[in-house]
Amino acid sequence: MKKFVKPLLAALIVTTTAAASMAFAQQAPKPEQVIKWRQSVYQVLAWNNGRIKASVDGTYNKDEVIRAANAIAAIANSGLGALYPAGTETGKGWRETTVKPELFTEQAKAGEAARKFITEANELAKVAATGDAGAVKVAFGKLGQTCKGCHDDFRKKD
Repeated sequence: MKKFVKPLLAALIVTTTAAASMAFAQQAPKPEQVIKWRQSVYQVLAWNNGRIKASVDGTYNKDEVIRAANAIAAIANSGLGALYPAGTETGKGWRETTVKPELFTEQAKAGEAARKFITEANELAKVAATGDAGAVKVAFGKLGQTCKGCHDDFRKKD
C-alpha cells in the first residue's frame, strides 16, 4: 500500500499546484475590456429597440417584435450590474465611457432603475408574444421611459 501513497501524493500535489496556477492566471478583466462589453451590450439593446420601433411605427411584424423583445428581456435578465465594477467609472472602451460617477455612489437608486428596466423588458416580451400591436406600443413606451430615466440620472450627455 505504501508504494501507491507516494505516487498518489505526488499526483495530488501536481494537480493542486496546476489548478492553483490556472486560477491565479485567470485574473479579472481590465476595466477597458469591461467598458467595451458594457458599450457593446447597449449597442445590441439599441439595435433591438430600433427593430421594435420600426415595426410599431410602420408595418407591424409580430415575429420581428417577438425576437427583438426576447433579446431585450434576455439582456435585461443577464446581470448587467456586473458590467459596472469599481474602476470603470472612467476610461475608454470602444470610446470614452459616458457613465456618470453617481451610478457608483447612488447604488440604491441605480438598483431601482435596473429593477424597473428588468420588469418592463419582461413585460414587453410577454406582451409581444400576444401579437397585439397596440399593447406592444404601450409596453415599448414604458420600457423607453425606464431607459430615459436611467440615462437622465446616470449617463453623461454626448
